[in-house]
Amino acid sequence: MFIRPAEIADEKLLWAMLYEASYARDGGMDSPDQLRDVPTLAHYVEDWGAAGDLGVVGGFDGVALGAAWLRLFDAADPAYGWIDADTPELAIGVAPETRGTGLGTALMSALLDAAREKFDAVSLSVRLENPAVRLYQRLGFVEVEGSGKVNPAGTTSVTMVLRFR
Repeated sequence: MFIRPAEIADEKLLWAMLYEASYARDGGMDSPDQLRDVPTLAHYVEDWGAAGDLGVVGGFDGVALGAAWLRLFDAADPAYGWIDADTPELAIGVAPETRGTGLGTALMSALLDAAREKFDAVSLSVRLENPAVRLYQRLGFVEVEGSGKVNPAGTTSVTMVLRFR
């Protein structure tokens, strides 16, 4: 397994991992390219490499199969797990064939270690039925009270936050 910092050249991989993370296939999308037409999702990746962007890429045998990244959003264009303009929101996706291999945990750990140096907290949005909720809890994320809302899939998503200080 390898983990390395995300680069501007990784934008295509981030789109692919956003496709996995957002369950876009379940929503009828055939390609990560279709996410570009969904502003509430596209802003997680579009123009990757802006000030405040931070990410890691990982995989096996030299093949990148997952990514975790952070972006800052503002009140005028908030993301699903938006808390405030100083708290970046985390997104993570791994290729389906790598689920259960520890790649997601390794990506999260590496990204959170890097984020601890730059931010006071990190937020994310997650579907309650997503098994990753347990990972987030193990890493110290807590649910933001009253954050539950119906997501585009018709299930409930919540915002979680990990405070470093």
